[in-house]
Amino acid sequence: MITSLQNPAIKNIVKLSKSKERRDQQLFVIEGARELSLAIQSSYKIETVYVCREKFADTKYPNVLNSLHDNILFDISPAVFEKIAYRENSDGLVALARPKSHRLEDLKLSETPFIILLESVEKPGNLGAVLRTADAAAVDAVIVCDPQTDLYNPNVIRSGVGGLFTVQTAVCSSGEALEWLKRKKINIYAAELEAAEYYQNIDFRKSSAIVMGTEADGLTDFWINNATERIKIPMLGKIDSLNVSVSTAVITFEAKRQRGFK
Repeated sequence: MITSLQNPAIKNIVKLSKSKERRDQQLFVIEGARELSLAIQSSYKIETVYVCREKFADTKYPNVLNSLHDNILFDISPAVFEKIAYRENSDGLVALARPKSHRLEDLKLSETPFIILLESVEKPGNLGAVLRTADAAAVDAVIVCDPQTDLYNPNVIRSGVGGLFTVQTAVCSSGEALEWLKRKKINIYAAELEAAEYYQNIDFRKSSAIVMGTEADGLTDFWINNATERIKIPMLGKIDSLNVSVSTAVITFEAKRQRGFK
């Protein structure tokens, strides 16, 4: 039982909230039994698991520990758990795992893929929400170009409720993504406010990638100029933009509607 907040392992978990530490140590934090079970199913290498038994008693995923070796399990006190937990009402598990590589060439696509591409995403919550949408819609992949936050930010995992572990994801530059999309003969639809065509008029039954920009600046000219077509969502109110994750969901589920939710 670990009870000290000054325990070196506990202090290191806190340090892993920083991107540089995650990169240098090649470790990231998973909080929650559901998220841990999804990571295990996706063959992530789990290094260590810390369990607060008082909170874990109420989990909906009590069998998650059965596939783990006892020598990587450590009990912790409620006070220690509160120190390392990132969210409220968590179910008492915090794990450390090894990240995977996320390369374009590793993506396995369907015959007519549908892909979500995010340019320079900077808010972990938005990235997590898009991954959650991608899982719900069973898209082929999410491509993150020139990111301002990393995939293993704890808030990405939290807001995505484990979508990072269920959705194929690649990280690359915009140039690399464009070359790959062209090589795969995938149509590119850039979402922006000044676009000429409404999204619902696009035939998304063909191989398609929607490209979404940041809420502050939208897409750069690179994607606007290289898109097959520019598209927009009708705006009927006085505010000129939706949250990027909501916009992504709107367009994604129109594409899935056209495809018969297949």
